[in-house]
Amino acid sequence: MAAHFDRRLRKAAVTTTVAAVAVAALSASQAPDVTADGNGRQTTADNMPTSDTPPEESATGNSPYYTDLPPLNSPNPSPTTGPSSPGSSEAGIPATVLDAYKKAESELRRAKPGCNLPWQLLAAIGKVESGQARGGRVDANGTTIGRIIGPQLDGNGFALIKDTDNGVYDGNSSYDNAVGPMQFIPSTWAWAGRDGNGDGKEDPNNVYDAALAAGHYLCRFDWDLSDQGDLNRAILSYNNSQDYLNTVLSWLEHYRKGTHEIPDGTGSLPVGRSDDTAAGADPSPGGAGASTGSQTPGATPGPTRSPSKPPSSGKPTDPGGPSTSPSTPPKDPTPPAETPTPPPTPTDTVHHLENAGTTGLTAIAGDTFAKKISTRAETKAGEAVGKVRIRFTVVGDTDAAFTGGDKVAAVTTNASGVAVAPALVAGEQTGGFTVRATVIGRTVPGLDYKATVTERVADALASTGETELTCTPGGEFADPVQVKATLKGAVADQVAVTATLIKSEDDPTENDKGPYFKDADGKAVRTLTGRKTDANGLLELPKLFADDAEGTYVLRLTTPGGGRLDITLKVAKAAEPTPDPSTEPSTAPEA
Repeated sequence: MAAHFDRRLRKAAVTTTVAAVAVAALSASQAPDVTADGNGRQTTADNMPTSDTPPEESATGNSPYYTDLPPLNSPNPSPTTGPSSPGSSEAGIPATVLDAYKKAESELRRAKPGCNLPWQLLAAIGKVESGQARGGRVDANGTTIGRIIGPQLDGNGFALIKDTDNGVYDGNSSYDNAVGPMQFIPSTWAWAGRDGNGDGKEDPNNVYDAALAAGHYLCRFDWDLSDQGDLNRAILSYNNSQDYLNTVLSWLEHYRKGTHEIPDGTGSLPVGRSDDTAAGADPSPGGAGASTGSQTPGATPGPTRSPSKPPSSGKPTDPGGPSTSPSTPPKDPTPPAETPTPPPTPTDTVHHLENAGTTGLTAIAGDTFAKKISTRAETKAGEAVGKVRIRFTVVGDTDAAFTGGDKVAAVTTNASGVAVAPALVAGEQTGGFTVRATVIGRTVPGLDYKATVTERVADALASTGETELTCTPGGEFADPVQVKATLKGAVADQVAVTATLIKSEDDPTENDKGPYFKDADGKAVRTLTGRKTDANGLLELPKLFADDAEGTYVLRLTTPGGGRLDITLKVAKAAEPTPDPSTEPSTAPEA
């Protein structure tokens, strides 16, 4: 109890101080319609951030979150603060959790540099969502010790999100629950999940996977998180609440001022939660204020609300008086009220998916596909269904991806029932693959779209040097062969060029004598493949050698797309030097 009382005192002190800052900011403004947020920053009714992300599209389904505010003391530990002191554990971040946040920031800096994601934002969200994985209670691989599961989203005090994963992640086959240290709902994890620790799995209970997924989720709309407006929108899309936004921003500012690493498992556990029925209520498993991590591994999660009022004991109010209970039940008892069946959601009415006119999905390696994939959601009668989430997934052995490098994208159907996937970008790997469209939150057959990546092409090749080269028998050609590839007059980079020493211009068969290249073992080869032009469309071939056979030969270079160039090679003995008449002895008879 002493520990709980101490936490309440500290929380009350923080809340009082923040409230005072907000009131002071409001009073000092002397302007109408001005308020102060949780950090004392002034905002107006016109510029309050908003989000139009519905619960089923958010990261958490707008699940409850921890409302604890940052400590008043500096986030930097003092020389006398030990790792086990309250100030240290409250301000510090468990080592493995901190490492996961920083690795996620590094990966997002590479994959989506324009997003400018700071690791401190992931730390702020992780603090508010799960108390940094319940104080860093993770194993050596970063997986939480016991699952962290939020209340079921059954529409009773929370959003209504019916089961989308058959209970795989949350153990609930009726409704969805937020799961893991970053509290993803299963339907969002299905497309946002990432493998952050390289173990080949995407596990929402692993802090490396969850942190990387959260980073990609926050960067999914080309938001620049160094811009306050984009930052606010990204946070609100994670959990759509103004109080949530202010709480995350408070922790973000706190961590930006500095923090420190603490051992795993030594972090403090949060106290208050947004679904608390009474301020300062002690957390208890299954009750108001309970941690989202109060569930035990394998347990069936349920709503964490206060229990209802217990029924009357039936004792009379007048001690010793006669019982007021009727001897016989009433003749016409009132039937119990039936729980109304919620109306079907748009997703519930989807019967199948139809191709909305997408054909001819072909692109050259490295190019963006000219056409976008369109899918239409329909009822059994063929009527369009709007406001349905469609997941597009790139399937198969390919490096093609949607704009931004994601293999999965989720799009909401419009009033015509059509969802249009982001632009598809071909990688360097050629061949076919599939993009599969499925309905998020409903089990209906998916719709597959076949796509093909073809080789880069060039329609012309030109020599940058001499088109006729000479060499003596058994020697080597002094000048290398260099060519430039173009497509419709523009540089054609990364185009494959095949070089073959042929018998003649009329006979493209590979020659068995004359000039040759050398392989890695020094053996003669007369066909080269796998060589590609550089960024400027240029390609320089390896050195050419000649055997003892004299004659005129042809080197033919070709590219996909019709580019072709023939270069003449001559192998001949060096010409005999022409005598200088002035140096020749005279043969005229002497007088």
